[in-house]
Amino acid sequence: MSEERFGEFVLVKRHGDGYVAELALDRPKAMNAVSTEMARSIAGACAALGADRDVRVVVLTSTHERAFCVGADLKERNSFSDAELVRQRPVARGAYTGVLELPVPTVASVHGFALGGGFELALSCDVIVADRTAVVGLPEVSVGVIPGGGGTQLLPRRIGAARAAELIFTARRVEAAEARELGLVDVLVEEGRDRQEALALASRIAANSPVGLRAAKRALRLGHGLDLRAGLEVEDAAWRSVAFSGDRAEGVAAFNEKRKPEWPGE
Repeated sequence: MSEERFGEFVLVKRHGDGYVAELALDRPKAMNAVSTEMARSIAGACAALGADRDVRVVVLTSTHERAFCVGADLKERNSFSDAELVRQRPVARGAYTGVLELPVPTVASVHGFALGGGFELALSCDVIVADRTAVVGLPEVSVGVIPGGGGTQLLPRRIGAARAAELIFTARRVEAAEARELGLVDVLVEEGRDRQEALALASRIAANSPVGLRAAKRALRLGHGLDLRAGLEVEDAAWRSVAFSGDRAEGVAAFNEKRKPEWPGE
């Protein structure tokens, strides 16, 4: 396993052959509160991972024992002038869009608190694995703002408009069992096993065609919210991008020869 640090607060670990990359939030003294510096590092790490053709899956984790991420660094925000807050906004957005726009499948590994921007980082992933200590929520209206890392758009897409409205308007925190019931998280595991299970899931995903994975994610993301006819056109374009690839040829050959495929990744 190799490691690379992006700034002080973000650590990227590459597992096995490098197909699974772990992006670890590593600001334990602040329970991973996202400061300007940390936001810039998350965006930088995502840009590097998105450009790396060897990476097939990204797992978003936390090094803190009791929290995934408690959201924006409100102590830092409290020191900002209005002009500074305006200047900081694109940097903050860059962290969330960095995760959201990763071209490969993404898995969030959540334990403890995942609140506000912390939960939005998880929502930006394709699949959320949580352990039984997880507490999630979007409490922004309780401090006079609104979810600004994608929460008002990602949450209703995940659980429906009415349920999302109730959670955002009440600012309430949701514990793990209810979070799984509502669809706020996808996989619920025993305490302390979220990272292990998320990495195991990522390994299963990474065994598949890297070209296919990127195309499938593109079709899922671009087609969501379109009417069926338009969505099927998005799917067809994604299919055409893989139908004549080396991965498709290798996948069909491996199936017929009853062997494990060796993906060329092109």
